[in-house]
Amino acid sequence: MIETFKSYCNSLTRYSRYKTREVFIGDVPLGGNNPIRIQSMTTTDTMNTTATVEQTIRMVNAGCEYVRITAPSKLEAENLAEIKKELKKRGCTVPLIADIHFTPNAAEIAAHIVEKVRINPGNYADKKKFESIEYTDLAYEVELERIRKKFTPLVKICKEYGTAMRIGTNHGSLSDRIMSRYGDTPRGMVESALEYLRICEDNNFYSIVLSMKASNPQVMVQAYRLLIQKMEAEKMNYPLHLGVTEAGGGEDGRIKSALGIGALLEDGIGDTIRVSLTEDPEFEVPVAITLVNRYIGRVDHSPIKEIKNPPFNPYVFEKRKTHEIMSIGGSNVPQVVSDFSNKDLTASSLLSAVGYTYDSETDKWALGDTTPDLIYFGNQVPKFALPGTVKALYDYSIWQKLGNKFGSFPLLTAAEYFTLKTKSSLYFVQLCLNELNENVINKLKENKNTVIILTASNLHGMAEQRRFFFELVAQNITAPVIIRRNYDSLNFDELRLYTSTDLGGLLIDGYGDGVWISVDNLSENAKADGVYVKSFVNKKESKEKIINRISFGILQAARVRISKTEYIACPSCGRTLFDLQETTEKIRRRTEHLKGVKIAVMGCIVNGPGEMADADYGYVGSGVGKITLYKGKDIVKRNIAAKGAVESLIEIIMEDDNWVEPV
Repeated sequence: MIETFKSYCNSLTRYSRYKTREVFIGDVPLGGNNPIRIQSMTTTDTMNTTATVEQTIRMVNAGCEYVRITAPSKLEAENLAEIKKELKKRGCTVPLIADIHFTPNAAEIAAHIVEKVRINPGNYADKKKFESIEYTDLAYEVELERIRKKFTPLVKICKEYGTAMRIGTNHGSLSDRIMSRYGDTPRGMVESALEYLRICEDNNFYSIVLSMKASNPQVMVQAYRLLIQKMEAEKMNYPLHLGVTEAGGGEDGRIKSALGIGALLEDGIGDTIRVSLTEDPEFEVPVAITLVNRYIGRVDHSPIKEIKNPPFNPYVFEKRKTHEIMSIGGSNVPQVVSDFSNKDLTASSLLSAVGYTYDSETDKWALGDTTPDLIYFGNQVPKFALPGTVKALYDYSIWQKLGNKFGSFPLLTAAEYFTLKTKSSLYFVQLCLNELNENVINKLKENKNTVIILTASNLHGMAEQRRFFFELVAQNITAPVIIRRNYDSLNFDELRLYTSTDLGGLLIDGYGDGVWISVDNLSENAKADGVYVKSFVNKKESKEKIINRISFGILQAARVRISKTEYIACPSCGRTLFDLQETTEKIRRRTEHLKGVKIAVMGCIVNGPGEMADADYGYVGSGVGKITLYKGKDIVKRNIAAKGAVESLIEIIMEDDNWVEPV
């Protein structure tokens, strides 16, 4: 039991921005009462001034308020002055951020030129050789003193020139020293940043922004929450930069990013965001804008009953305890419901959209890895025989009239739950928070064959549903819960982002035994603040197919149900040593059938063995035309030719007996 939710946000039921100190990045401030700022990072060679300037202008036109540029060496750091001068000539005054990893001298040069410098505490003046070292307190202090001497000159330059700093921890690049003392944990991420932050404060420098990035949204969310708790304890309130690193591209990258970033935005956390996709940065910006704009007017939502002692630990994943009913709840993976209530139920081929394929010769149904577990038909009855594995849901009035009820179950309203006359081995009752009264609570305690379909009516829907879960835990009700969200008048892109936030934000805290997404008036691709967004939706696909794919994508991103290959791909930058988008797609085409295998595709060693923290295999640029292949964090093949490297990666997977031939 957590003593008070205020340890990481203002309220778990009332939308309220967490107040941080104001920090100026040039003349564009963030934190305080400022709006949530949008930023991204160039992918051009920093030494190519023209290309970097032109891409920067495209990013600004897309809605970027800060632009980050990599400076891996002194040459690139010095060229930031030329880039800035050329931007000014073209009338662009966007604040620039230098991205630094291993080179303190480049950071010191950049701090004289740009408005902000980003350093990674795991790489800047610290050591990472994947060695486990037992540090005595004295040895640990000696290391900290060495870091202080290396880092303090940059702090003094930033202070003198009015340059802001982001101390940006990445889950995968924690130093051996941090790993040895705190492990590969959110706590280690937080302590890594605080060590550098304290050095800044010792020098009376406070123009600081913090970030806690990870490719696993669950780790990322826990780290930000813990950071706030630790800052509160030390009377700090620095603004927060949110992002899920190495999210990948396409739909999966958007889902993973929205899940992590959105879960924090729901609790009022975050002052600036960057959506990291393996795509051109212009396509990242509209995604970020869509996420942020959702909270305009959110403070006007209907009141939700406050809670002072929430029954969960926000820093550690723990699944809510439920009992099992016919493969739902208990230790089972979360279920997926597909909604066919508004379809013409004449032909069995209708179900092929969600992975059910009927073979008339054998009279058998084949199932895919992303076939839904339950199908809702509403007040209609299919005119064909259903697959034997399907749990079919009907409105209670229709279900009562079914002659053969085998494999079919009623969906009840709260009122019907108390008046039903026909018995069933399994009931589904649809409830929202306002319906969870004493009578319903007692009924749920008595009936162990009830699955709750949890809906939301509040504008602040995720918080409303979370409050429902808190009440179930407080009442010791262990009934499984399927989270249902219904949306109206969304486009494809809003649908994937909103659902990832609303459902994923609950799943990563252990709440939910299933998901059910429905949408009315789903439209095609739309503009975000005048910029076309990249859809990644085949317009010929049915709504049911799109929603089913998104549902399984959310479960995968939340790490609660694995149904496909996962790609951890960095978003590219000027350090990248090959075409990341093209290479990632090439690897995806060859390996996307390998269910549960995690493959990292990294443009350079900065985003190499550390950044791909929990990947099974890694494909990392190590030189011009050269690739190094990893198994876990161990090098298997070093500096091989890029031509043929994908085949070599597949050979390594085969040697591990993790390869299966695609069907």
